[in-house]
Amino acid sequence: MVLEVTDSTLEEVLKTDKVVLVDFWAEWCGPCGMYGPILEQFSNDNPDIVIGKVNVDDNSEISAKYGIRSIPTTIVFKDGEAVNRTAGIVQKDKLSELVNV
Repeated sequence: MVLEVTDSTLEEVLKTDKVVLVDFWAEWCGPCGMYGPILEQFSNDNPDIVIGKVNVDDNSEISAKYGIRSIPTTIVFKDGEAVNRTAGIVQKDKLSELVNV
């Protein structure tokens, strides 16, 4: 399951002891629309990883905090800290590499 994450909910989501992968996206972004199904499939295959999506248009506070300059951008968090990030569409097999830091 992919969670909707907002400025007010990110800190709570990051309190988990699981790896958290967050996708920064926007509705008008074509590549973001193509990335969504990849994240859904990755989420189904990896229930032990928390997957969240942040709409950058609605959540400017988080986007500014993490320096989001292009979308989609994916950030991986462990123990509440950002440990890896990449911009662009990431294929499912590469997502596994991204979270296994």
